[in-house]
Amino acid sequence: MAALQKSVSPFLMGTLATSCLLLLALWVQGGAAAPISSHCRLDKSNFQQPYITNRTFMLAKEASLADNNTDVRLIGEKLFRGVSMSERCYLMKQVLNFTLEEVLLPQSDRFQPYMQEVVPFLARLSNSLSTCHIEGDDLHIQKNVQKLKDTVKKLGESGEIKAIGELDLLFMSLRNACI
Repeated sequence: MAALQKSVSPFLMGTLATSCLLLLALWVQGGAAAPISSHCRLDKSNFQQPYITNRTFMLAKEASLADNNTDVRLIGEKLFRGVSMSERCYLMKQVLNFTLEEVLLPQSDRFQPYMQEVVPFLARLSNSLSTCHIEGDDLHIQKNVQKLKDTVKKLGESGEIKAIGELDLLFMSLRNACI
């Protein structure tokens, strides 16, 4: 029995120490343990399908050939400014939804045959992220997304073409942020 107590004792001490550290971390954060919903995740297999990955990148390439505005970048450093790593999937969900609703659907007759395959794929990703939300203030994220939306609207049709031309960046950002 004494041997069992000696072997359990270090385990219990480690567990107790870990628990104390977690409680201390929660206290420092004011009890906010999980600001991001656990639903802000996509399955890795979504990004390991060579066919749809190729189609997405081909669509982006074809649209970028029609994009004559090389001064503007929609998905880049400015979009992520002030957004923590744990909030990036939520941010990309917002960008994905905007891209689907305001860009891809109005332009759905262009860039065939890629568009007819990529839009349903992105719609499935959007659906998978439908329950992704932040518990708390997301104003900083909404501001960044609104700047992207305003830029696309200001550029008109060429803004929509630019957004389609950056679908490869959207794809990679979703992968990096959500898996």
